[in-house]
Amino acid sequence: VQLQASGGGLVMAGGSLRLSCAASGRTFTRYFMGWFRQAPGKEREFVTAMNWNGDSTYYGDSVKGRFTISRDNAENTVYLQMSSLKPEDTAIYFCAADRSGLLITSAPPYWGQGTQVTVSS
Repeated sequence: VQLQASGGGLVMAGGSLRLSCAASGRTFTRYFMGWFRQAPGKEREFVTAMNWNGDSTYYGDSVKGRFTISRDNAENTVYLQMSSLKPEDTAIYFCAADRSGLLITSAPPYWGQGTQVTVSS
């Protein structure tokens, strides 16, 4: 599966932003989908993930209650709705996929290119 993330940008603290990740191929529904982020000088951080039909979701502690993952299987797209953004959310955000689901919160095998999110104070 090939992934293409988009939607990053500059937003003020407290604002919202929605990221999209379009996946190629006809087997999108077989994949767990997730988002990670990496800030300058920091390690990659798990943000959120979702199973194939959306009835199981997982969130990193730093984004719980503020970020929401969703997917549209008809459009082969996964979304990350980010609200109440903080300057510490500034990072490059990556979408990722894992067919088994076992690695989706740690080291998924498929990655999209990143999209920059910058939150100003």
